[in-house]
Amino acid sequence: MVSFKTLHKQYEPMIYKVIQSLNIYKNEEEFYQTGLIALWEAQERFDPKKGKFSAFAYSYIRGRLLDDLKKTHKDEERNVHPDEEFWYLIEDEHSISMACETEWLLTYCKSLTEHQRKWVLHTCMNRLTPSEIAQLENVSLSAVKKWRKGAIERLKRTIRRNELMK
Repeated sequence: MVSFKTLHKQYEPMIYKVIQSLNIYKNEEEFYQTGLIALWEAQERFDPKKGKFSAFAYSYIRGRLLDDLKKTHKDEERNVHPDEEFWYLIEDEHSISMACETEWLLTYCKSLTEHQRKWVLHTCMNRLTPSEIAQLENVSLSAVKKWRKGAIERLKRTIRRNELMK
């Protein structure tokens, strides 16, 4: 059995010829890779009793490339891939909802200190850990833990007061 490296060198022009005959010009490198995989599979499945390897490899590679071409065409028909400028024109709904969530969260944080508010926002909105907050704010981990403890205590008191007022 011939090594795949030798087979690759020998049949590389055939792969490019099949790509050219199928008028593939988009994503040519991807189709070339598909052709190489098909060549490898053809080598694995070839039965010398049934004919020449070159004819078998050609039909195997061509068939695999046609299958991939059909899949790619179907994907392009079903899915819209807008131009890059499209994404700049879309309003970012996530940022609007984040602003509302931040505003809502800050209504509970009126009784907190500035540092405690930072802890609440970083934890709830950015999902940061205490060590990440410490690094971001250039403070020690124990300082952030103190902010957390104080914030939790004050928030509990605020929630209890609000429940009593109802």
